[in-house]
Amino acid sequence: MAGYILAIDQGTTSSRALIFGPDRTVSAVAQCEFAQHFPASGWVEHEADDLLSTTLSTAREAIEKAGIAASDLAGIGITNQRETTVVWDRETGKAIHRAIVWQDRRTADFCQNLKADGAEPEASARTGLLLDPYFSGTKIAWILDSVDGARKAAEAGKLAFGTVDSWLLWHLTGGRVHATDATNASRTLCYNIVEGCWDEEMLRLLNVPQAILPDVKDSAAEFGETDPALFGAAIPIRGIAGDQQAATVGQACFTPGMMKSTYGTGCFALLNIGDRFVASQNRLLTTIAYQLDGKRTYALEGSIFVAGAAVQWLRDGLGVIERAEETGPLAKEADPAQSVYLVPAFTGLGAPYWDAEARGALFGLTRNTGPKELAKAALESVAYQTNDLLSAMRADWRGDGSTVLRVDGGMTASDWTMQRLADILAAPVDRPTVLETTALGAAWLAGRQAGVWPDEAGFADTWKLDQRFEPAMAPQDRETALTGWSDAVRRTLSSA
Repeated sequence: MAGYILAIDQGTTSSRALIFGPDRTVSAVAQCEFAQHFPASGWVEHEADDLLSTTLSTAREAIEKAGIAASDLAGIGITNQRETTVVWDRETGKAIHRAIVWQDRRTADFCQNLKADGAEPEASARTGLLLDPYFSGTKIAWILDSVDGARKAAEAGKLAFGTVDSWLLWHLTGGRVHATDATNASRTLCYNIVEGCWDEEMLRLLNVPQAILPDVKDSAAEFGETDPALFGAAIPIRGIAGDQQAATVGQACFTPGMMKSTYGTGCFALLNIGDRFVASQNRLLTTIAYQLDGKRTYALEGSIFVAGAAVQWLRDGLGVIERAEETGPLAKEADPAQSVYLVPAFTGLGAPYWDAEARGALFGLTRNTGPKELAKAALESVAYQTNDLLSAMRADWRGDGSTVLRVDGGMTASDWTMQRLADILAAPVDRPTVLETTALGAAWLAGRQAGVWPDEAGFADTWKLDQRFEPAMAPQDRETALTGWSDAVRRTLSSA
């Protein structure tokens, strides 16, 4: 065992595999995109077999690129798109329906009915979550009720449910292990994050049979070994975490009060709040940040559905840019006299609004508005939404009031965007030298379990800063900008 770690990063649009060497640097990367399916308005699906096949192919490619053998790997760490739901036949290993993706909104009416029945306060107290189509529980129920014979088979123990990590783990181990980790379990609406177990009351409420649920382990644990036929040797699987929790670990946010925000298709901000459950009073989520040695660490989380997707919309929907990299330079040249706001509620608004029926809107357009102003509005929408999350977090958790935001994800490459983020937050923004924080977090979990990577304190010491962006906007200008944003959001909400 040479101390290499394979990190599997199974995301919403692609699967990636990274090999980390004994010195904890990336030795090889492989990536493969897969198809997105939109069978109806607001519905988003993946072929479960695509998630598996691209994971296997990229893992093999990364091992080959690194010039190592499977036997050189001390372990595998898996990180995954969260909430995406797969139900499969235990005997055949085949999914009984396409995977329903976290973005999918088909269960909005189900959630609304549960809210109307007054179920949300109790659900939040048990799971830390809100009754929203985002989470896995209502997706499970939809599959069982929509596929002929599925509910009867599930109750008989013939079917298995899993978030993507469980689906991959099942197949990597040749069907021997049906398990997940506490972070993924905490995103299902079925898991009691205070007691640390599947919640019987939530299962009853959602009509989900306990027989289909996976075992729940620590984020760093022995999850079994891969089938030797897959990679040429059995490889221990030693770490699992949902992608945003893995990024929190990869950013070494081990101390209460530390915060990270990942800017990809959406934006997900997590604030470490320590080992005590804090119920949000501001429509944030309380989730498990990681679980090590049987000890849960909690986080407040805010989810923004559209971040980088707003830039994709400029490129693919409007055709005003050809490449995402153009937005920063365009925004820098925008007319400062124009106050254009984009509220990117293309699939509703996430935290702290949780308005599934809201839809996107542009405000402040003039005859002089062009690509530069649209680019600026798209990038600023990410900063404004992040500020909404930070304000809610500060109201929920009374730390010392100071916050430094550690950032990662594709949008962080833009200096203009990061500076505007610092300006709108009135807080420093730290961009690390290693931007592969999600995969790095998965690798650390596996490496820690294998005993080849350092503990929390040792790993935190290896975190290195690339650039800190200090706020430079005048307070009055910031207040004016935030007032305009608040007005734009108010006009966009479905209740407006």
